[in-house]
Amino acid sequence: MSDYQKNAKPDQEFTGRYLVMFPEGTDTQAALASLTETMGLKVAHSADFPDELVQDSDFEKNEAIYLDQIGVAVVNAVPDQLNRLSLAVADASQAVLIEPERVVYAINELTGEYLKGFRDAVDTLLERTQQTEKSNGEAFTAEQEVQATGVTWGLQAVRGVPSLLYRSYNGSGIKVAVLDTGMDLQHPDFVGRNIVTASFINGQTVQDGHGHGTHCIGTACGPLNPSDPNMPRYGLAYKATIYAGKVLSNEGYGGDAGILAGINWALANKCEVVSMSLGAGTQTQGYSQIFENVAANVLAKGTLIVAAAGNDSNRSNGVYNAVSHPANCPSILAVGAVDKTMKIANFSNRGKYAPYGNVDIVAPGVEVFSSTKMPTKYATWQGTSMATPHVAGIAAFYAQQSKANRGYALWKKLVSTAKPLSIPTTDAGAGLVQGPLSRLILKPWPLTLNEEALTD
Repeated sequence: MSDYQKNAKPDQEFTGRYLVMFPEGTDTQAALASLTETMGLKVAHSADFPDELVQDSDFEKNEAIYLDQIGVAVVNAVPDQLNRLSLAVADASQAVLIEPERVVYAINELTGEYLKGFRDAVDTLLERTQQTEKSNGEAFTAEQEVQATGVTWGLQAVRGVPSLLYRSYNGSGIKVAVLDTGMDLQHPDFVGRNIVTASFINGQTVQDGHGHGTHCIGTACGPLNPSDPNMPRYGLAYKATIYAGKVLSNEGYGGDAGILAGINWALANKCEVVSMSLGAGTQTQGYSQIFENVAANVLAKGTLIVAAAGNDSNRSNGVYNAVSHPANCPSILAVGAVDKTMKIANFSNRGKYAPYGNVDIVAPGVEVFSSTKMPTKYATWQGTSMATPHVAGIAAFYAQQSKANRGYALWKKLVSTAKPLSIPTTDAGAGLVQGPLSRLILKPWPLTLNEEALTD
């Protein structure tokens, strides 16, 4: 674990490293020569690492590492070196971009009374579940809609399950990268799944010691049938290939460099969807131009990044905070959260700085049931973290539906098919994400609702 991970606190925003991106069109060799000649830095390439997997310790050991897929250098430098670099390219049509590396958190890691209430709610749910299981062997009998349908309210709301008239999709052939706290690879619900893993955190494997990443992966790509028959279906793209990238530590935080390295890895592996339930709160206008350039380039190459809008608001007390970094970038699909009544969640952030920093779409983010690390196995959590993988799973459906649905076309498909809500667009964007519908070819009776028969 790096020094900044050991010492990071919620009020410490930066790691001490810098992100550097050269003007569009700059020759790569010329850019790296600038780092070498102007700043006196030795530069390593992500392409030189197996599977382009660069960990935090690698950023510490090397003076600079260039992430080849996305064109960003992570450097250990002092302001004087950075000033020399800026002056060296001052005659370029665009200035070199230099930004301090931020510390970024799992987006539902809140402090104060809200977090206490969040934990209390989880404890109460677990206690209720255990009591119910002891009394009659069934779980969640209080949730009538789950008992009646066998699927969570979130999957129903986003039209992620089939009906007698319409088939659903399953994400087959699509790669979904979830950049988070990793994944519990011992979870029985994912036995036999096609899973590719990478840890970008020094000294920690991809094994999820937090639970947040496993919860998000569960919603986006959880199983058709959980291993526990008493549990409802909670996952969407159950046949997608899971790319679990650990960019946040078991303590729930990491740095921009690890996130960019994760995006670099996902792009190298040609993932169609990247889901990021993480962020850093923003109090001022503006956004990271480096993250925006990366997201725009990735979008042009056919990969969509979806990210949590953030949980910094307290609407009941009149507090409406702006969309978090990096979801506030125009080329990252920012996801807000709604509850079962289709009202915006009390904590969900707002688009305050149009035309950028918008909430683009919303999804279920309150009382969201999914997998988590063992031995807890399942948990019901809330946050825009929980809304984001709903969108990622539905995005996998549209990507499966047509090879044309890639990058910006996939973004357009999601927002154009969203269900409008009676909520201001600053809070809900285009509305509630909705899965694709393809009318079934009716067959002779009796019809049975067997999802495997209704999907490709």
